[in-house]
This record gives sequence, structure tokens and C-alpha cells, in this order.
Amino acid sequence: MDDRQLQTHKLETQWCRVCSRLKAEIGDSAYENWVKPLKVSQLEGSEVNLAVPSRFMRDWILANYLDRLRELWHGENAVVQSVALSIQPTTQPIKMVKDQEHGLKERVLATPAAKTAPVAKPSVWQSNGNIAAPLDQKFTFDQFVVGKPNEFAYAAARRVAEASSVSFNPLFLYGGVGLGKTHLMNAIAWEILERDPSRTVMYLSAEKFMYRFVRALREQNTVDFKEQFRSVDVLMIDDVQFIGGRDATQEEFFHSFNALVDQGRQIILSADKSPSDLEGVEERLKSRLNCGLVADIHATTYELRLAILETKAEKMAMDAPNKVLEFLAHKITANVRELEGALNRVAAHTQLVGRELTLETCHEVLHDLLRANDRRVTIEEIQKRVAEHFNIRIADMHSARRARSVARPRQVAMYLAKQLTSRSLPEIGRKFGGRDHTTVMHAVKKVDELRDIDSSFAEDVELLRRMLEG
Repeated sequence: MDDRQLQTHKLETQWCRVCSRLKAEIGDSAYENWVKPLKVSQLEGSEVNLAVPSRFMRDWILANYLDRLRELWHGENAVVQSVALSIQPTTQPIKMVKDQEHGLKERVLATPAAKTAPVAKPSVWQSNGNIAAPLDQKFTFDQFVVGKPNEFAYAAARRVAEASSVSFNPLFLYGGVGLGKTHLMNAIAWEILERDPSRTVMYLSAEKFMYRFVRALREQNTVDFKEQFRSVDVLMIDDVQFIGGRDATQEEFFHSFNALVDQGRQIILSADKSPSDLEGVEERLKSRLNCGLVADIHATTYELRLAILETKAEKMAMDAPNKVLEFLAHKITANVRELEGALNRVAAHTQLVGRELTLETCHEVLHDLLRANDRRVTIEEIQKRVAEHFNIRIADMHSARRARSVARPRQVAMYLAKQLTSRSLPEIGRKFGGRDHTTVMHAVKKVDELRDIDSSFAEDVELLRRMLEG
């Protein structure tokens, strides 16, 4: 065995030991998805070069594992000071290097490549109207009312829409029904096309994606299906929670996702839950959905609902008394869609019947809607609302975890259950993982104390109470 073969053998042996230690730290699933596909290439001076199969995988390893890889390898071989990642194979491999002395740097290894003139393409719904969903002309950024519950999602959506290249990949918007996800998705598409009509944008629902995929399988025409979905500049899929439990569809979505990310194309998704909470979705797909920017849209506050009603009334040239709008903002709390529908109903009634718009008119026209919103608050609903607000899982309400990030929201939920329901302390305790009534008493006392000394915390509790009371 010559010196070069000996060095290669030593390098691969060291790599095996590094992999074994990292696998023990991160678990089998993460190891299989992210580390196992890496191949050791060579040692140049104090730098080890690893080959990765895709740009997407390179970016993920850079963000999550590169520092630990360098530490483990330095432990195996003191000569090693840095680890570099190279995308292979590719016509223009990019090496991302992170070391102690120079931080993160990028080196492009230029190779000759034929230059071709870019070809302008029409948007997908213009050329293939039967594939993508039409955009709603009312859903633009100008028509979106911004408030505290949706300001982060709105800012993220604007950034992606205004960027000339990929900003966050994917941008994942999530929130309850009727809170504005579809509005923001449409607004992004309109803004992108207005800025650059040559970009190909495909917007559709997850159900349509599944339908097209099943149809392609039935017609044995999956090649065309793959080409349609992997050749766009921007892919937007609404309600991705519907792919849960559909293994074949998830597999195709997974590969289409990777193909688009590797090509530097933008992906924008929406769902009713965060990626981590999607039911029936494979862990590797959850990891990919989590790798970009996840922006949630909280339930509306009274102030936001009132602003939405005022904006809509103004656009309808509707002379609506303030007390009527305030009444609707207090009573219709489920979602924005229902809120706007209520205003449309009372506006249509007053115009058709010729009656003055009053509180009595609202009670008469919206009696069914108001009755539905006046229902009793349940502990399950309180747990759901509080979990969404503090971005934890509903399961944490029942778990034994004592971390403050979980324990504090759980105490808030117990406090609200005591304030808003007629359940006894033992009953409330049973709903929170079989806890004793003294635990509920302690939670109520603790929340009361925190409300007195922490104004921000007091605002959160008051916001949740008002949302639940409607």
C-alpha cells in the first residue's frame, strides 16, 4: 500500500469514527437523512473536504452540523482545523468552509460552461390554466390589514415577494382557518408577477397537487408531471396538511421540493399547523419544511378585527356606525372570513330592505352567527388557543415537562380554565394530565402574581381571555 492509499485509508477510518460518534448524538433518523450521504474526499493541509449530493443538503449541514463535525474530526486527528463541503457532481461546484480563524467563506471552483440566453416564460396559469389555481384579484398586499397577530407573517411575505432571488426557502405560513394565509399567498404571487412578468409562478392547493399526481400515475405520465412542477421559478402550495398520510404523494413532493431548492427556486407553503405538528407527515419532510422561515399567524385581536371592519366598510362606501363595528369585532371572533361575511350580510340587508344599520338590525340578521359565537368555552379550546399563542404543542399541556417554556403556558391555560369555565379544580387538573387540584391552585396564584409585575405577560393573558370569550 503506497503513501496515498494509506492516507486515504486513514482518512476513511477517521470518518467512520466521526460518523459513529455523531450518530450517537443526533439519532438514527437524522444521521440517515443528513450525514450518511456525505462522502469524505481528501485532506488538504489542515482542511478535510466532504462531498455532498445537493445544495439543499449542504445548507442544512452548514446550519446544523458543521461545527460539530469539525470538533469531532479534530478529536480524531489534531491536524484537522476545518471542514469544507463541496457539491458533487455539478458543473460549478461550490465549497463552503467554516473554520475557527476565518469564519464562514465561500469558494467557487469555476469550470467552463456553455452560455445560453435566458428564455422568458409566461406564468403557469397563463400557459397551463388547468394545472394551477387562479389568483383572487382582491387578495393583494394593499388589501391586507396588518396587526400584531399577523405582522411577522406579512413582513416575511413582502420580503419574499420583493426579492429578486430566493430569500427564505421555503417560506412556511401557518395559522387557523380564515386568518389570512391564502390572502398572503395570493399577494406574494401578484407582487412577483408585477415586478417580473417573465417569472413562472405556480399556485395551487395541496389537494390539486395530489389529484394531478394520482392522475399522472393512472395515465402512466409521471415524467410530464415532474417536469411541470419542477420547471417553475416559484412554487406555491396552499394547505399542505392534506398530504399527511399519503405516502406516495409525500415522496413525490419531497423530490420536487429538493429539485427546486437545488436549482435556487422559491417555494412558499401554507398549512393550519406548524411543520413539526403536521400529522401523518414523514420526519424527513418535516425537517425540510422547517429549514426555511416558519411564520405563524395568530388569532385576531379585537383591535385587528375592528381595523379590518373599518377598512372593509370604507371600501364598500358603507356608512356603518362605530358602535355596530365595535359590536361585530367583539362578537365575531372565529376568523376574518366569518367577520367580513357578517359585515356583508348586514350591508346587503340594509340596502335591500332599506332599513337603518343599527345594533338591533345586527342582532336580527346575524342571530345564527351570534349564537354560534356565544357557545361555552371548553378546556380543550383553551389549551389549543394557549398552545398556539405560545407556540408549543397541545400535548405539552398534558406532559410532565417542567421547562419554563412549557410550564408557564400550561399555568396560563389552567388559570383561564378556572376563570372561563365552571369546572372544579380537580376536574381542571384531570384535563391537564391528571394533575392534583393543588397544582391548579398554584398555577392560578402564580399567574395572578406575574400579571401584577409583568405588563407584557398581563397583556398576553388578557388577549387570550378576550379571544376565548369573544
